[in-house]
Amino acid sequence: MKLKFKSIKGSIVAPQGFLASGVFCDIKRLGTGKGSNKGPKRDLALLVSEVPATVAGMFTTNQVCAAPVKVCAERVKRGVAQAVVVNSGNANACTGRQGMKDAREMTAVLAKQLHMPEAHVLVGSTGRIGVTMPMANVKSGILHAAQILGNAPAQADEAAEAIMTSDSKQKQVAIEFKLGGKTVRIGGMCKGAGMIQPGMSATGARPAALPYAGLHATMLGFITTDAVIKAKALQAALREAVAHSFNRITVDGDMSTNDTVLVLANGLAGNPPLVAADVRRLKSKREEVRASSRRLLQDFEVFQAALTHVCLELAKMIVRDGEGVHRVVTVRVNGAKTIQDADAAARAVANSALVKTSWHGGDPNWGRIIDAIGYSPATVVEEKIDIGYSAVSGKNILWSLKRGQPTKATFKQLCLAVAPKEFELHIHLNLGKSNAVMYAADLTEAYVDYNKGDVTDPTTLGG
Repeated sequence: MKLKFKSIKGSIVAPQGFLASGVFCDIKRLGTGKGSNKGPKRDLALLVSEVPATVAGMFTTNQVCAAPVKVCAERVKRGVAQAVVVNSGNANACTGRQGMKDAREMTAVLAKQLHMPEAHVLVGSTGRIGVTMPMANVKSGILHAAQILGNAPAQADEAAEAIMTSDSKQKQVAIEFKLGGKTVRIGGMCKGAGMIQPGMSATGARPAALPYAGLHATMLGFITTDAVIKAKALQAALREAVAHSFNRITVDGDMSTNDTVLVLANGLAGNPPLVAADVRRLKSKREEVRASSRRLLQDFEVFQAALTHVCLELAKMIVRDGEGVHRVVTVRVNGAKTIQDADAAARAVANSALVKTSWHGGDPNWGRIIDAIGYSPATVVEEKIDIGYSAVSGKNILWSLKRGQPTKATFKQLCLAVAPKEFELHIHLNLGKSNAVMYAADLTEAYVDYNKGDVTDPTTLGG
């Protein structure tokens, strides 16, 4: 569903009844690695609903996952939450029993401070793997942040800063729209610049058909809405939204131990409730429904489109702010035999080091592209492959390859097509009707310099 939504200010505090704050408590001690070399950057954020909210989540399918992911995945199953505490500077991953204890203690400290059940508090972490949490600093940060909670846009900005690691800029969005005659808002913030190729599921378990190459700095996303929606419907909507956004991006092909997206819906907008039964009917189309039910189904479609819009906007911000990124390329594969084939071909191209370096150099090297398509698990026929370039959302495609053979497009024309900071790569396999898209980044010297570090100088070491 193609809909236009009104952009508004406020990010995660734009919807009714949400509060946020961000503080500095020196979680990653100054001078001990990248992300802390920005001075006393805020490193602990709180996100709180004034009333208990419906919750949904998507989590990394990396078999090595951080303690906060395990805590969240278990608590989200209950369908109710009211607050989230997030830190940057330490991933709390591969920290064993102590890590689990620390993650739970973070939620317990906030729950006590805000007088709510501990089970209603979720937790997220991002930073260096394998380092135990400096809990004295963390606890003092939570207490401080709880005292300055508010719903001003500036407080959302402070929270967005607090979750950043190697990010160079905050990533936030908010929109409003109508549901059942009521004004509904969705706001979101996220972080991520490196260790980016999320492949999340609702439980953190790997689905049988997890996309090819999806198993490999963390991406974290936090979304708020004042819509009235039941937990199963919210989880279904988030699963669909993530499938078309966060699970379609790659900076370096690496899946983090901490990838998480959480949505809180507190219902203060007062729209007619969106429920899971309506979602099932919407998808099955097997029964006629009353006019009132049809309106609810239409409302769900609008909510789904809005949530997907917010997730996709945030996901694209991550790619654009990727570590060392110079160019962003939308890889579109069409005409595959199956969705799995389309996805496999798109990911092979999007993650090829040779393709990514040619993008950085402005070299329209279709040989590297067709090579990546060929070694992917996708079924392809060399003599049927088309490869071309266009502007973002452009209708005119300059084909460099048709049916496996070079076209008459000149090298100069092709270089001009791949010169912009953002462009689209079109791959037609001409074997079926399945399509896939990936939002990808080039590979630059700056990425290597940033991530190689110098073991003799801790300030150069990343997460």
